[in-house]
Formats: sequence, C-alpha cells, structure tokens
Amino acid sequence: MARMAAAVMVVAVMAAAVLAGGARAQLMEGFYMHSCPQAEKIIKEYVEQQTPSVPGIAATLIRTHFHDCFVRGCDASVLLNATGGNEAEKDATPNLTLRSFKFIDRIKAIVEKECPGVVSCADILALAARDSVVAIGGPSWSVPTGRRDGTVSIKQEALDQIPAPTMNFTELLQSFQNKSLNLADLVWLSGAHTIGIAHCNSFTERLYNFTGRGGPQDADPSLDKVYAAHLRQPNKCPTPTDNTTIVEMDPGSFKTFDISYYRNLLKRRGLFQSDAALITDAASKADILSVVNGPPDFFFKVFAGSMVKMGAIEVKTGTEGEIRKHCAVVNKH
Repeated sequence: MARMAAAVMVVAVMAAAVLAGGARAQLMEGFYMHSCPQAEKIIKEYVEQQTPSVPGIAATLIRTHFHDCFVRGCDASVLLNATGGNEAEKDATPNLTLRSFKFIDRIKAIVEKECPGVVSCADILALAARDSVVAIGGPSWSVPTGRRDGTVSIKQEALDQIPAPTMNFTELLQSFQNKSLNLADLVWLSGAHTIGIAHCNSFTERLYNFTGRGGPQDADPSLDKVYAAHLRQPNKCPTPTDNTTIVEMDPGSFKTFDISYYRNLLKRRGLFQSDAALITDAASKADILSVVNGPPDFFFKVFAGSMVKMGAIEVKTGTEGEIRKHCAVVNKH
C-alpha cells in the first residue's frame, strides 16, 4: 500500500531526480523553449497523425528508446549506420527487428527544416516514444530534454548490454542494475510488453527444444501447456526454425496499453523466458500483484516513473557528442 500511495508522486520525483548530479543536471523540461519553441509540438503532432496508419509504432519506438539507452546511454547511437566496415548497434540481432528508423528520420527532417542543427536525435526518440504511447491511450511522462547525440555505435556492445529474452531473473536484474535501474524498474518497464509483437525465433526454444532433446514434448515447463500448444499451431510457430512469423506479445490485447501482460504472467503465459522470470522472484511477483490488484491508474504512474529514469541513463549534455543533422550518420567535421 505504501508503494501505491507513493506512486501518485513518482513521476514528479523521478523528473526531479533527472536534474540531480553530473551531466544529468543539464537535462530540463522545455530545453528548446527558446532555441526551437515548436520542436515538441512538431514531434507530438507528427506522431499523433501517423500512429493510426503505422500499426505497432508505439511498441517499436519504446523498444528502440530502451535499446538505445542500454548501450552508451540515451544518445541515439542505435540510429547510426555502420561505417568503414564496422558494424553498428542496429546490426546486432536484438535490433534487426526495430522498425522505427525511417519514422525517426522523417521527424528529424521536419524538425531540421524548422530549426537546423538544434534538436538532437536522442531527444526526438525520447519524445516520440512518449508521444506514441500517449497516442494509443497509454500514460504520459515528463521528458526533460537537452540530450546530445553520440558519435560511436558498436554492434558488440548492443549484443553485450541489451537484456536478452532468454535471461533468468538474476541476469535481468544485474542488467538493469548496471544501468542504475532497480528491481521495480525491471518489473514496470517489462510492462511495455503489453503492446507489440515478437518473432517466433525469439522464443521457440521454449516450445520445442528447451533442454536440448528436441520436439514439442521438450517445452519449457514454466510455460502454461495450453498456451504452448496454442503457440505451436500452424498459423503461429509450427516449427522451431521459423524466423519470419510474428505473434502478439500480449494475446488479445497487444494494441492496448493495459495490465493484461501482468495477468498473463501470473497464468504462466509470458512469451519470453525473461517474462516468465519475473514471477520466479518473490519481490518481483509482489510488485506484479500490486499492479493486478491495485487501482486502475497505478501501472500508468509507476511505468511513467521508470521511463523518466530510463530516459536519463548516461545522457550526453553540454558539449558532449553533437547534434546530428541526419540521425543515421555523424556530422562531417
């Protein structure tokens, strides 16, 4: 109950925390108020206009923002193309299914026309992720701005630092703690799986080859048997090698930002091993129960608070990095 009572203030508290210490001190709401006063309005309106015609854009923008922040901080390094034969973050397996790069490029082009060389790709990504969730009826949160864009993007760093769908609870928690996020942040940010889709090859090992013996009898015992059989249907993931078919991450509710993801976890119907892992820890499970049994807006508030924290991971500000003219390439100097 104490956590629920505190949740009302969590977004404001997290936003204030962004202003404390180090480079984060230079992040602030309304950073572009004078340098590009229409920037946030332009981003919001574009997202609102496009969301109805771009299915799943909220899910992919949230995922892109998350993957960006977990590697070199929230500096838009995930948006950079490979150069000189060196593969970039977007070439790493976790990022191959991100479908937001062109969407961000289009926003950047519009903002650049309004205010050349002023608004960073990192801020555009952070704002667009928030605005897309709001556009589908999800929560809003504070997005202090002033991030600068990084100039380095390395494939191996993405492979090493982005949490994998096969991780157990200990591995997941360590991954989040490495980025100054805590157990509650792990639980709340995982709630983004309430929207979006996943490719079969990211979880079919749970259906066919969990111990290495192979076949449908070798399924992950932590996965509900009825749900596993449903996922093995011909129109879902009928073979262990399917790498093209997609399925809903939150069956029946994958377009709606709600708590059904957590309800499914309690029924052992989380799609990934990393989802199932959340109910293997007592404190994590207690947080999930607090969402499922709490007031309707509780999840929105705690998710928003954790998004503010995530959006401040290792940000570059001041004279660090640069303001890219094109999100996919560093500026020529």
